Amino acid sequence: MTRILVTGVAGFIGFHLVRQMLSQGYEVVGVDNLNDYYSVQLKEDRLAQLEGHDHFSFERMDLACRDSVERIFAESSFSQVIHLAAQAGVRYSLTNPHAYVDSNLIGFVNLLEGCRHAGVSHLIYASSSSVYGSNRKTPFSVRDRVDHPISLYAATKKANELMAHTYSHLYGLATTGLRFFTVYGPWGRPDMALYRFTDAIVAGRPIDLYNHGKMRRDFTYVDDIVRGICRLLERDIQQPSLPSKISDPSSDPSSEPASALYKIYNIGNNQPVELEYFVDVLETCLGRKAKRNLLPMQPGDVRETYADIDDLMRDTGFRPSTQIEDGIQSFVDWYLDYYEIAPA
Repeated sequence: MTRILVTGVAGFIGFHLVRQMLSQGYEVVGVDNLNDYYSVQLKEDRLAQLEGHDHFSFERMDLACRDSVERIFAESSFSQVIHLAAQAGVRYSLTNPHAYVDSNLIGFVNLLEGCRHAGVSHLIYASSSSVYGSNRKTPFSVRDRVDHPISLYAATKKANELMAHTYSHLYGLATTGLRFFTVYGPWGRPDMALYRFTDAIVAGRPIDLYNHGKMRRDFTYVDDIVRGICRLLERDIQQPSLPSKISDPSSDPSSEPASALYKIYNIGNNQPVELEYFVDVLETCLGRKAKRNLLPMQPGDVRETYADIDDLMRDTGFRPSTQIEDGIQSFVDWYLDYYEIAPA
């Protein structure tokens, strides 16, 4: 049985991913610090869906603690690591920068060191579409320059990609970064647009639509994201194509170029949706009308995200299949059930 470490297991994507991995026969060790950036109860309720499974174990820990990270790698042997833990949120980074340094930078280098010394064959980690900053060319391609982040959150995600490249180059650690594009779905994060809008509409409060509702986002349903990650795992197991690890880091690392070990993929829906239409669909699913508060652009925001996913489709066969109308309906069904709200 393949044992895999998944960080951020109580998070939105981590929970959905591990639930699918367990159904496919993986053994998963999950870690999370259960911080209070948003509802700890929601995180614990996600975990409750996983706990009790014979092939799942959980440990509460902070990746910024070097001793804790070293210990978990010493106690268990992992074939792969999927790193989804991070301090998320663009606007929160404007007022709480140190949280991003601790989690996204210190935590990430601790994990890289753990993978390096434990001989992990492959690290898959979460990057973000935010690294594209104010790029105007669409769709966003992994071949585009991403040198001008416009939020600290985006800067930490770009830093993660650079750090991963360094470890691929110096130590032969295979790394794959996934630039997620606006993930949504059941059990989603309360700070994300779909959750906030639903909360407000149900309570009769107005919703804020920045750029006067003309923002466009490549909303990607969480099940599609999970399928993409699982395809990367399956490729590792069924068709090992990664070069062998560099046995002596002091030797010439150019003999095994980092490009063979270091990959970046966009993972998105490849179909951006205007925010006003997104709200139209949500109104239909809820059977309630929204009070729309149209506002100008906010610092750190971008007008459009749009993923070029050709590389991931070519290498793994990934293809998103969930229409925005179906995905929003699935979220609304979960939300009404979770909060025991009668449909309108």
